[in-house]
Amino acid sequence: MNMDPALIYRQSDGQGCSPVRLVVLLYEQLIKDVQTALLALESGNVEARVAAVNHAFEVAAELQVRLDRERGGEVARNLEQFYQLFRASLLEAQIKCSKAIFQNQIANLLSLREAWLEVERSTSQAFSQPAQAPPASPAVSASASSASDWKA
Repeated sequence: MNMDPALIYRQSDGQGCSPVRLVVLLYEQLIKDVQTALLALESGNVEARVAAVNHAFEVAAELQVRLDRERGGEVARNLEQFYQLFRASLLEAQIKCSKAIFQNQIANLLSLREAWLEVERSTSQAFSQPAQAPPASPAVSASASSASDWKA
C-alpha cells in the first residue's frame, strides 16, 4: 500500500497521460484501497484495514486539492462535497467496522470512475476528429503542462 498519489500523478504525466486519465487511475486506486479495507475487515486484519483506509484518505485528498474550483463550477462543487462525504464515510466505516459502508463506497467509486471513463472516451474521440474542438470537462484543467499543475 505504498502508492503515493502524488507519485502516481508525476509518473503518469511523464508517460503522457491526460489529466482525465490521471483521475481515472486515482479512482481505480481508491476502489482498490476500499476493497482491500473491506477484505481486511472480513479477515480481521486490523493493520491492513487501517493502512488501506489511510491510503484511501491520501488519494481522496489528492483528488480534492486538484479540483479547479474556479472553472469547475457545479461539477467541482459536487466533487468537493463527494470527497468530504467519502472521507467521513470511510472514517465511520473504520470506527464501526461496517462492511455495508465500505461496500456502498465501492459502489459510489465505481459509478464515478465510469463517469470519468466516459469523459475520457468522449475527449479522445473529439481529439481524433479533425476540425472539432474537444469537449471541455469543467472539473479538469487540460491545459496544464505538468501533473503538479493540473486540476481535477
